[in-house]
Amino acid sequence: MAGSCPPSLAIAVANAGGLGACGLLHMQAADVAAWVAQFRQQSEGVFQLNLWVPDPSPVRDAQHEALVRDFLSNWGPAVPSGAGNVTPLDFAAQCEAMLAVSPPIVSSIMGLYHPDFVKQLKARGIAWFATVTTVAEAKAAQAAGADVLVVQGMEAGGHRGCFEADLAQAQQVGLFSLLPAVVDAVKIPVVATGGIADARGVAAALTLGASAVQVGTGFLRSPEAQIHPAWASALAKAAPEDTVVTRAFSGRAGRSIATDYVRAAEAAPAPAPYPVQRGLTSEMRKAAQQSGDIQRMQLWAGQSAALASSELAADIVRSLWGGAQPFLP
Repeated sequence: MAGSCPPSLAIAVANAGGLGACGLLHMQAADVAAWVAQFRQQSEGVFQLNLWVPDPSPVRDAQHEALVRDFLSNWGPAVPSGAGNVTPLDFAAQCEAMLAVSPPIVSSIMGLYHPDFVKQLKARGIAWFATVTTVAEAKAAQAAGADVLVVQGMEAGGHRGCFEADLAQAQQVGLFSLLPAVVDAVKIPVVATGGIADARGVAAALTLGASAVQVGTGFLRSPEAQIHPAWASALAKAAPEDTVVTRAFSGRAGRSIATDYVRAAEAAPAPAPYPVQRGLTSEMRKAAQQSGDIQRMQLWAGQSAALASSELAADIVRSLWGGAQPFLP
């Protein structure tokens, strides 16, 4: 998850035999270089860098945004009229930053990389892991040259990786239905992700044909993840039905704990598109973070959040893999 993947977490995971990772959505080129430098200083393991493929520029509606601002002002500081004027970081520059540090693996989410960038990855021997959420997306990613598919079920915490933002809530497929369907439809390796937070989930995914698993929420309570203590505590108490897919924080659909704000947003003016909504909610999220108010905080969480352990990340890696062995042939 972008913003929740400090080098410390990736280093601990990689040193325990896993694959470290970093989401670059909010990072400039210098930030990318610094993250990779710190990783390489403290680990000889493998890591991957992830980047969102940007959506088309959002269609703005000033009158509707004013209604959203009025609603949000009930949940935090007054929202300035220009808060939605958010300019995403330069995607091309971020791609160049990844090439400059030459990671072993680059992954994508929200779409597919341009063929020219894919050619540059392959020329440098960098593997491309493409996140997909449907069988159709999986076939498209394979045709575009992906080396590996990361199959994301609807159980996953954080943003859904759908290629089309408008379909992210309409097309929600559970991992254990989606995974075997994708495995049967493609000829490249598949990584399973979404709702996997203990050894039983690892074993089940491998049994259904995955070559590996990707764990997100399951690491968030580890000390190396460095998330807010209130968020970590909320994860430990969250039942599967306590999470919901919402656009209330960023404008892009993502799975969060169903806080008071999230529930209220369901009956409020519809969120603005990404990244406008992210700009509009910025002050509320900042105030919630400072005060530790979980009812307004952005609490991304997968449906298996309560299985997340507060142990060291290295111990979690060993528990996931070692514990899965008795279930496997």
